[in-house]
Amino acid sequence: MLHALALVVGYAVGCLQLSPRVARRHGVDLRRVGDRNPGAWNALEHLGPRRAAPAFVLDGAKGLVAALAGLALGGWWGGWLGVLGAMLGHALPVTARLRGGKSVMVFVGGATALVPLAALLCWALFAIVWILRSFAWAARAGTFALPLAILLAGPRERTLPVLWLMGIIGLLFAWSRLRPRRPARASDGRAAGRSASAS
Repeated sequence: MLHALALVVGYAVGCLQLSPRVARRHGVDLRRVGDRNPGAWNALEHLGPRRAAPAFVLDGAKGLVAALAGLALGGWWGGWLGVLGAMLGHALPVTARLRGGKSVMVFVGGATALVPLAALLCWALFAIVWILRSFAWAARAGTFALPLAILLAGPRERTLPVLWLMGIIGLLFAWSRLRPRRPARASDGRAAGRSASAS
């Protein structure tokens, strides 16, 4: 029962439309620009790093809060279900007609709570690659190095469940490629361009 509640609480947290609110403060509707993804990555593309930073923090916080709530309700597997629920809520929110993002930052925030030692290694890798290359490459390196980091830092038995969550991200990316998109309006592009140039 508590595990089911962790999943429901996670989904409710995931449904919060935080990145779109950040973007709207700068005159950008994330659902009408770029890849129509209402998440932090689309915000980065159209707002620039400084203005998109709150979107990254808030999307990650959704996963972190869902994981901590699940851990409190049902131990580690409760935390895992909380993150799963948050990822599903972010990707398929009832508050936005089931049209959400790809849950990458939600996963990152959740993994920070589920496997903190491995996550610490990944955050260190993220910082190094960001200094040497770029934020985008740092985020990729930190995220995809997580299974290896779990094998190094443990507990190793959590590697497969974390890979399942990463598999959901892969499915969401594949679905976003297949899903038909409406053409962007010129006015949306102009608004996004003004916001990004001001960053």
